[in-house]
Amino acid sequence: MVSNRCKMVVKSELDKLGLHHTRVELGEVYIRETLTAKELAQLKAALLKSGLQLMDDKKAILIEKIKIVVREMLLKEDEPEKTKFSDLLSDELNHDYTYLANLFSEVTGITIERYLIAHKINRVKELILYDNLSLTEISYRLNYSSVAHLSSQFKKVTGLTPTFYRKLKTIKNTVPGNV
Repeated sequence: MVSNRCKMVVKSELDKLGLHHTRVELGEVYIRETLTAKELAQLKAALLKSGLQLMDDKKAILIEKIKIVVREMLLKEDEPEKTKFSDLLSDELNHDYTYLANLFSEVTGITIERYLIAHKINRVKELILYDNLSLTEISYRLNYSSVAHLSSQFKKVTGLTPTFYRKLKTIKNTVPGNV
């Protein structure tokens, strides 16, 4: 689960099946009853119809939790995190970072660092397109060491500089026929 909408859907499906949940969090559901095989199958089917998947593999659950921590960290609008990402992730998930990194790479085929960078660059794109923030403000907000570091990483991932990417937005908005 990755959103509040997902949590609402899960709660609704649990209620329809008469299952008493004590807590529904992103990626976790606590149910009072022990599910029978039939109830488990019904829950899986109901969630699948809603576009959700029940994860019962501990490794898959941990991978999803890593992804959630990354996404939540990048959406924070307050002060940027001063803690190293590896320490933050280890503290948040109560596992050694080396274990988490090896597991993530083994299961997804990419490193946590590459996953984080890809999501950071997507967040940079959003901030460039939808907010009127300077590159300095964006680099601070996303905990880059400098604008040069942000620009270098952005160009490496997208092939464009952030400034040119911003200009594309302006060009698109001035072309006749664009809404």
